[in-house]
Amino acid sequence: MSEPQGQAAQGAVATGEDERRTVVRTQKVKKIYVMGGIEVHALRGVDVEIYAGEYLSIMGPSGSGKSTFFNMVGGLDKPSEGKVYIDEVDVAQLDAYELAWLRCRKIGYIFQSFNLIPVMTALENVTLPMVFAGLTSDEAREKGMGLLKKVGLQERHSHKPYELSGGQQQRVAVARALANDPAVVLADEPTANLDLRTGTEIIELLKEMNATSGVTVISATHDHKMLSVSDRVVWILDGRVDRIAHRSDLDIEVTQVGGEAH
Repeated sequence: MSEPQGQAAQGAVATGEDERRTVVRTQKVKKIYVMGGIEVHALRGVDVEIYAGEYLSIMGPSGSGKSTFFNMVGGLDKPSEGKVYIDEVDVAQLDAYELAWLRCRKIGYIFQSFNLIPVMTALENVTLPMVFAGLTSDEAREKGMGLLKKVGLQERHSHKPYELSGGQQQRVAVARALANDPAVVLADEPTANLDLRTGTEIIELLKEMNATSGVTVISATHDHKMLSVSDRVVWILDGRVDRIAHRSDLDIEVTQVGGEAH
């Protein structure tokens, strides 16, 4: 299956001296919902560039527009105004088939509620995206077992979600997100339903996957433990980018992964 053409981003961002490649770019993104005849401005012109291999966290209070922005980046929703580019493709210009291809091949998703299929085993959950991508059963099984080994669950491959702990289910979800070697993994509050120790393990696992596979990780989170593994943090407030900080600029005492935030 060939890659859809879409509309290439015009005027690709110059990489400059650091030669970083932009994998996600938003330009003046606005999102307006009409509820009961009233316009709700969820996003008010967001400009962000996210680089290949980066670990980026999106933070903000409830109602800030954080989740809406996350959905735009993941191709789960389209902006009312502005542009979202993923790997130089304008998402708004894709038809339904091309958008489905993009989601299957370019993006891996991790959700706070795990979203595993309960009647399927851990291995079947991991290999399902591979089947959609056209891999044979043997290819999918071999690759799926390799991914489960990476997340420490090779021995639990035949277990169904109800036979796994919350942390184990999220590990399966991490493996599934990496099934088709995506350019971007989107993690939506991946530690929200986990205890402190298990949440820390998942954060460290995501960082390890980011470091070893070079995949870009974008996490929408309230968890301050995420900050210490993030290359940059984007704070969204009232539908706008409030500030962007590099990890070196953050207070390490507040962002220590190994224990409670201070």
